[in-house]
Amino acid sequence: MENHVLLAFCLILFLSILFQVPLLGALFLGFLLFAGYALRQGSSLSQILAMAWKGVQGVRTIFLVFLLIGMLTGVWRSSGTIPYLVTLSAHFIHPACFLLLGFLSNCLISFLLGSSFATAATMGIITMKIGLSLGIPPLYTGGTILSGVYFGDRMSPVSTSAMLISVLTDTDIYQNIRNMARSSLVPFLCTCAVYLLLGFQAAPGTLPAEDGLHSLAALFTFSPWLLLPALSILLCSFLRIPIRYNMLISICLAALLTLLIQGMSFGEMMRTMLLGYRSPQPELGPMINGGGMVSMLRVGAIVCVSASYAGIFEGTGLLDGLKERFLDLARLWGNTPAITLAALFTSLIACNQTFSTILTHQLCRKFNLSPEKLALALEDTTVVLSPLVPWSIACAVVLDSTGSPKSSVFLACYLYLIPLWGLGRARRGK
Repeated sequence: MENHVLLAFCLILFLSILFQVPLLGALFLGFLLFAGYALRQGSSLSQILAMAWKGVQGVRTIFLVFLLIGMLTGVWRSSGTIPYLVTLSAHFIHPACFLLLGFLSNCLISFLLGSSFATAATMGIITMKIGLSLGIPPLYTGGTILSGVYFGDRMSPVSTSAMLISVLTDTDIYQNIRNMARSSLVPFLCTCAVYLLLGFQAAPGTLPAEDGLHSLAALFTFSPWLLLPALSILLCSFLRIPIRYNMLISICLAALLTLLIQGMSFGEMMRTMLLGYRSPQPELGPMINGGGMVSMLRVGAIVCVSASYAGIFEGTGLLDGLKERFLDLARLWGNTPAITLAALFTSLIACNQTFSTILTHQLCRKFNLSPEKLALALEDTTVVLSPLVPWSIACAVVLDSTGSPKSSVFLACYLYLIPLWGLGRARRGK
């Protein structure tokens, strides 16, 4: 019975992709499916709702952070911080090392923004435009973008996925980031070496002037002061200031810059925090529009529905069979291979990074691991494997927004090397 229910859910997700049904609609159908299973098992409607609510309660602290992230990404746009960072990063890209520098630029922006989608829509688009002008195959450029945007999505202090995992595992996000930095050092250096060699083989031409960059410079008043909101994130992270206060400080700084340097009215700035930034020049919209608390409602709803699944799974024992299978794999092969397989399985069926993370945590939380090691295992597997699945939102949105071909996943080296390096370390017993 349990296997049939899970197969039916996989079918719902597959059909939603095939017919381009919004993910939230598919997840709601999944909720009805799992609620129906609970009813079949003898649970009352009130008990099912209590199970779902218990699951949501487990991640309730993340919703305030989501709203703060929405405010931050909106006001970073209106203050000119994001356009200034993108412009500075693009100026450091040299033709001879284009792929390496494109990767590093996307890493930097994604670490500061904590969002793969926002990075793809800004630095990713610029990187692809420059690559096309240089004659670099989009396959290569798309791979560097996909790798770079998930560098920060994995280990930025303002990343929703990093925050979600810290909440799920009840761990300190700053300690998690330090652990991730250590575990990803070798994969990061290897990725840099690969892109450096590929860049030399691509034989680029001369770097052209970028119309998009000039348009950004005309739209905003650029000044080194615009770096303050980004620098405050780094400084507060170093001082281990709680993430909510960290973001509030950055939001306040960006708000002041919006009023004093960009000359936006107070009312318009508050609207930007709520609804997001909208460029007065429509042609720049795809590059700079976005942010605002409203932009986080969708991801918040996905987390809410996915977390409700966790409560139903726990209350009904729907995943007990799968949990036992992965526990057997952990006893036979070790924790790291078992978690990697679980993350690969959930990434293939979940279609989005958030649900994959929650589902992998459900399957593997009984493993003999400390909370910190479980958090690192999730970051090193499900967070980087989801973007490698072409039908996953984590992959499709980044590739589509930057105009990258689907085959770019084959050159997203960083996303492969992190789990492979983890498996190698586990095999050596380190």
